[in-house]
Formats: sequence, C-alpha cells, structure tokens
Amino acid sequence: MSRIKSSGTKPELALRSALRSCGVTYSCNVRSLPGSPDAVVRRLRLAVFVDGCFWHGCPSHFKLPSDNREFWRKKIDGNARRDRSSRKALRADSWTVWSYWEHETKDRPRFLKNLRRRFRRLESASMTP
Repeated sequence: MSRIKSSGTKPELALRSALRSCGVTYSCNVRSLPGSPDAVVRRLRLAVFVDGCFWHGCPSHFKLPSDNREFWRKKIDGNARRDRSSRKALRADSWTVWSYWEHETKDRPRFLKNLRRRFRRLESASMTP
C-alpha cells in the first residue's frame, strides 16, 4: 500500500482540468485544512474532494476483496469516518464542501456541466447581501 498515490491521481487530474476550464483559480491538496482537500477555491471558501471508488467505499462500485476481509472492512470504514469528520469540520468553519466519486470524473462533459452549474449557484449566492 505504500506505493498507492495520495495525490496526482487520474481523478484529481480530471478535477484540476475541469476547474481550469471553468476559469477557476485553485490550490491543490491544502494540508492546512482538515482532510487535505484535492482542490480549494479560497475566494469562495470551497473545498473539493474526489474520492476513489475503492478506497472510500463507493456504494455503486466498491466490492470488498475476498482476501483479508476484516482488514479491508476496517480500512474502508475508517476512511469513510475520517472523510465525514474532516468535511464536518470544514463546514463548521464556514467552508462549502463538494465531494465527487472517482467514476463521476470519467464522463468529462457531464462532470464539467455539473461543476459549472454548481459554480454559478455558489457565486450568485455569495453575491447576495
């Protein structure tokens, strides 16, 4: 497991590419924030996470390995608990949190459309007094 990348993964690169095409300025893997969000848009206080379907237990795609089941169950459950905790801490500190599953980044046109729609909503909400 030490060879598993924690940043610069394909889903993260897809997110970064999509954010660039939306014309958004962002920071990557901000370690000073809970959960080290994959992308942070500071001017909007927005933290974006892209979770791997296997490592975070995607309800649509996760399949528990047949070997060492108890280890993997604890590992994936622990990841999910940590995700909930860090996102709760961000929200408590007035951050907006967006989460995507790895599989959602694979359909680029749909992913871009979703991001643009959410940015329009977020920016219009931040403009109102």
